[in-house]
Amino acid sequence: MNINDYVIEKAKNASLAARKLGTLDTNIKNNALIAMAEALKNNEENILKANSIDVENAKKTGTTTALIDRLTLNEKRIAGMADGLRSVAALPDPIGEVTGMWKRPNNLNIGRIKVPLGTIGIIYEARPNVTVDAAALCLKSGNSVVLRGGSEAINSNLEVYRTINDAAIKAGLPEGSIEFIDITEREAVNILMKLNKYIDVLIPRGGAGLINNVVNNSTVPVIQTGVGNCHVYVHSDADLEMAENIIVNAKTQRPAVCNAMETLLVHKSVAEEFLPKLGNTLKALGVEIRGCSETQRILPYAKPASEEDYEIEFLDLILAVKVVDSLDEALDHIYKYSTKHSEAIITNSYEASQRFLKEVDSSAVYVNASTRFTDGGEFGFGAEIGISTQKLHARGPMGLNELTTIKYIIYGDGQIRK
Repeated sequence: MNINDYVIEKAKNASLAARKLGTLDTNIKNNALIAMAEALKNNEENILKANSIDVENAKKTGTTTALIDRLTLNEKRIAGMADGLRSVAALPDPIGEVTGMWKRPNNLNIGRIKVPLGTIGIIYEARPNVTVDAAALCLKSGNSVVLRGGSEAINSNLEVYRTINDAAIKAGLPEGSIEFIDITEREAVNILMKLNKYIDVLIPRGGAGLINNVVNNSTVPVIQTGVGNCHVYVHSDADLEMAENIIVNAKTQRPAVCNAMETLLVHKSVAEEFLPKLGNTLKALGVEIRGCSETQRILPYAKPASEEDYEIEFLDLILAVKVVDSLDEALDHIYKYSTKHSEAIITNSYEASQRFLKEVDSSAVYVNASTRFTDGGEFGFGAEIGISTQKLHARGPMGLNELTTIKYIIYGDGQIRK
């Protein structure tokens, strides 16, 4: 079978399954998710073996340590994936929820209910946990899913897919509910992007190149998930100990994820006191600092920051730093360079915090907290299918409700329009 026919068959199978999934009893879906969680635990050894192949291949190709961390699975991360499945199972089922009901003067009763989107295509890169998170949220919200992971994690993704798919089918979900495209050639993505007949929406998860390719070339509607050029701004009255703790967490806990901080802005009145201690802490953790001229004056070891350094998502232990004269300058910088993902202000000023919350146009805006919390699990969604940085139809971490749309239901007793 050629690539075109193969991809179409996968999408067609998923589309047929979506018809059944949309009306499936909640208990069946929940039992399937719990069975999938148990299957991950029971097949842990084979999953780790498959993952070790991907990790070794990544090391041979010179992949950065931070990106290898994204790719790597271990017992704790597999347990986290299983816990995510159980968490989604425990959440209320949005399908069939009535969000409004009203009567018209002609006695028509009109209601609005939540229904699945249909069949969702997920195109993603080096994080095997996406295979599980995407499947969990799609199935619970009554959607089928077509998964196409990147070549970096092909062995891990295949083993994880086989594990959860077998468990889902044995638990009563229709075959085709979860489909996985195991062809790593780009042609498979190009075909998937044109399958409007079978795919209702595409969600790309990965770097700027992947996301831009899908957004610019897909005829299937796309929900754009986030490249994360995330900012933290330290205001003039900030608690500097708190600021250091937040910055270290936002930059170094997992530097290769989209909610990691990439740019630090520091008010000039605290820069002289704050940056040397912070710089030493970050340097000890392996962070390379690239800064403006004032940053370089205070931190002589900082490399000069280029325009591009303030624009890009490093996904690595690299931090762009700029000393700013005011809150206004910080807001202007964020407006110019932000990818509308996550931004934070560290301040004791209520007025400054409220201005920041109102004027920063990103999907998640923080006061005195790390940007690393922009995550479906941390927001109480059980998991996430991505973090949308656009405004239609979803924004921020996307959980169950963001994978639904609405349908109007109308009850009449013979009304005709005059």
